[in-house]
Amino acid sequence: MEFEAIQKETVMLNPQKSMERKVISGQIRKDPLTGRTSRICHFMKLQWQKPDFEKLIAGTAESCPFCPEKIMKITPCFPEDLIPEGRMVSDDMVLFPNLAPYDTIGAVAVMSSRHYIPMTEIEPERIAKAFGLALDFFRKIKKTGHPEAVYPIINWNYMPPSGSSLIHPHLQVFFTSSAPNLMRDELSAAKRYKEETGKNFWDELVAVETGGERYLGKIGRFTWLSSYAPMGVAGDVLAVADEICCTLDLSDKDLSDIATGLSRAMKAYDRIGIYSFNMNFFTGAEKDDFTRFHLLFSPRTFFNQALGTPDVGALQKLFNESLCMAFPEEINQLLRPEFQ
Repeated sequence: MEFEAIQKETVMLNPQKSMERKVISGQIRKDPLTGRTSRICHFMKLQWQKPDFEKLIAGTAESCPFCPEKIMKITPCFPEDLIPEGRMVSDDMVLFPNLAPYDTIGAVAVMSSRHYIPMTEIEPERIAKAFGLALDFFRKIKKTGHPEAVYPIINWNYMPPSGSSLIHPHLQVFFTSSAPNLMRDELSAAKRYKEETGKNFWDELVAVETGGERYLGKIGRFTWLSSYAPMGVAGDVLAVADEICCTLDLSDKDLSDIATGLSRAMKAYDRIGIYSFNMNFFTGAEKDDFTRFHLLFSPRTFFNQALGTPDVGALQKLFNESLCMAFPEEINQLLRPEFQ
């Protein structure tokens, strides 16, 4: 397994120091599985100013379809052949069809009756319970024999910088026979790695990274790492499962352990002013023993809070080339105290 980096160096004359010669070092890193590249450059201080949350949230509950007084009146229901009860309910959590579905079988899981929950106040127990509701949904669909019941995926877009159009915390839950681009690339590469080496790439990655400069900790069957070639401008947190290859194989204990790790990542990024994130489950199909279930937590922010400048520009949007503003090993040092 190779952790390849192409060294880059920019030379300029610095007007802040009488045009002294200034050298800025960077890297282009290659993901050790897929070869996808990520540029470590554009360096700036990893500290952001949070917005005025009262101002940001003000008035958004009035038109929110996920709040208690509206959710059972205006959200759709599944047909009886999929979910006989129409919607799935667990205490103050509700799962129903996604009006803007990503695929044939798509749902939204509203995580709370509370309209706004600050990132550091989302309890691990609530996260685990919401994931559990999603797994119950997947298992019900699986029993129907639906042809789309291949890859069970959970996405979480939290707060506006992540692309979420609603403040109310919710998950995107969908079953698909068509793996999304990066997941498909990873599955193909992992299968090829197993055929060529006889070993599981993800098991090897965990063995190599454990105890190293990108290692965060172990929680149950999950190893938490800083991603070598991150997707996000402030790095990514990667959690890789032992033995598990598919979302459907996750136990209640696994969900609790995942939730604990996510809660720690949220607290760590909150300290540097980041209050939004994307999280995706990456899964194989059942019995895809060449891969391992893993999740990616990627913090999101605005480059300019006042202008609402997003952290995704032409480089990532059109070239699909990631940009990270610090070396992942340095970011790891900011995150590690929460995992210790």
